[in-house]
Amino acid sequence: MKNEITLVGRMYRFGALLMMLLTALLLPDVLFAASPAPELPEIPIPAINMAIGSAGTPQDVVQTLQIVALITVLSMAPAILLMVTSFTRILVVMGFVRSAIGLQQAPPNQVLTSLALFLTIFTMTPVWTQIYDQALVPYTQGEIQTPAAWERTVQPVRDFMFKQTRERELSLMVRLSGDPQPANQSEVRTMTLVPAYVLSELKTAFQMGVVIYIPFIVIDMIVASILMSMGMMMLPPSMISLPFKILLFVMADGWSLVIASLVTSFN
Repeated sequence: MKNEITLVGRMYRFGALLMMLLTALLLPDVLFAASPAPELPEIPIPAINMAIGSAGTPQDVVQTLQIVALITVLSMAPAILLMVTSFTRILVVMGFVRSAIGLQQAPPNQVLTSLALFLTIFTMTPVWTQIYDQALVPYTQGEIQTPAAWERTVQPVRDFMFKQTRERELSLMVRLSGDPQPANQSEVRTMTLVPAYVLSELKTAFQMGVVIYIPFIVIDMIVASILMSMGMMMLPPSMISLPFKILLFVMADGWSLVIASLVTSFN
């Protein structure tokens, strides 16, 4: 009986609270429904007109080509980010870490991609700073023209890629491109340097992945040997080794070691 009275009291208080909320929400509409709405000043809304017509002067053609080139570059921005920065190596190594531990979706792909993106910004900050100081600021101030600004923008990125590119991969791409053997770095075309840099990044990432895999493979082998010696051949070794691999990774502060190794590998 006491419980029923308590339940009825709670329902009554809940109903009273709900009525108070409805009154507070509806009362202003009831009170001000009959009052005329105040006249608001008319705010002019700008209109944007886009039309396609024939070019009247050569300058119109140049501006149209510049807009098309800008849209093309913006659409290729993700590919440029993958190809000429440290994003590829970082993301591949992160994937190796997750696979070596034996986890399928932890951390999720969104977390790994976001972490790789911010680490890319961190490692590429000196390059972006150099581009900003030597190319963007003088160009916006009118001190240099577009060709000089483009050259000052590309050169820091090329220097970064040359520093991380292996000679073997660069020789391969020069041979495949059919270009004559370059005498120095300035004679290597950017279109030849980019794929050579990507191949070098993949090779470096796979080498780091092998080093990451070794301790976890040892744990799998130990667990499998123990299970076989105990006669538990039907029990999957990965089910038993997974907690030990996670424990080893946490105890060794694995994420800090991996990130530190990635960042220092670009120095």
